[in-house]
Amino acid sequence: MSWTKEDLANLKKAFALGAKKTKINGEEVEYRSLSEMKEIIDMIERDLAGKPRSDFIHTIYES
Repeated sequence: MSWTKEDLANLKKAFALGAKKTKINGEEVEYRSLSEMKEIIDMIERDLAGKPRSDFIHTIYES
């Protein structure tokens, strides 16, 4: 998924307010918990910074 700085700002604003609903990529999203929102915030920050995602497993097969 392609994140924008605006997506991150919207999510951080909702998190700061304690709200579990926000708009991401133009769609309304409701998170199960604030801790889930924090995980998504961290993931988006890593993605925007160009860092690899820790929840993604890359497997290389060699013959």
